[in-house]
Amino acid sequence: MFKLKIIIPVLLIAIVGCSQKVHNSGIGNISKKPGDSLFVTLAMKNLIQAGEKINLRFVVHNNNSMGKSFCKWHTPFEPLMSNYLDIKDENGKEAVYKGPVAKRIMPPISDNYLFVNPKDTLVSIIDLSKGYQFEAGKKYTISYNSSIISGIKSSNTASFIMQQ
Repeated sequence: MFKLKIIIPVLLIAIVGCSQKVHNSGIGNISKKPGDSLFVTLAMKNLIQAGEKINLRFVVHNNNSMGKSFCKWHTPFEPLMSNYLDIKDENGKEAVYKGPVAKRIMPPISDNYLFVNPKDTLVSIIDLSKGYQFEAGKKYTISYNSSIISGIKSSNTASFIMQQ
C-alpha cells in the first residue's frame, strides 16, 4: 500500500507534465484542434533469425495541415530509457524488459519535444534485442503503450517470428 502512495502521484505528474497534445516549440504553425493528433505506425521483418538485430521501424505521421510537436519521452527518439512497448508472444506472455527505467524531472523542457512538419513523418529504428528478451520459436506482437505520455496515438501493431 505504501508503494502505491508513492507510485500513483509520480505517475500522475508524468502524465500531466508530458501528455500535452500540442506543444508550442516556436517552429512553424502549431495545430490546436482536438482530434488531429500525430500517430505512429510500427513495422518490421516477419522472420528474425536468432542473433540477428530485431529492428522495429517507428514512424510518427503528421497528416495535418499544420506542424505539431510531441514529447520524445517514451519513444525511440531518445536512448532506451523506458518500457514503452507492449511485446507479447502468441500465448499472451510478455517479453521480459531488461532495459533501464528513467526517473524524470517535471515538467519537460522544450528540448524534450520534437517537431513534425505538416504532411511529414519522423522515423526511428530501434533494435528491440537491446531492451527485451525473446525466445526462439515464438511469434511476438508489438504495440506502442505510451500515447498518454508522448501525445502520439498508436495506429497499428507489428509482429515477427523469432526463428532458431
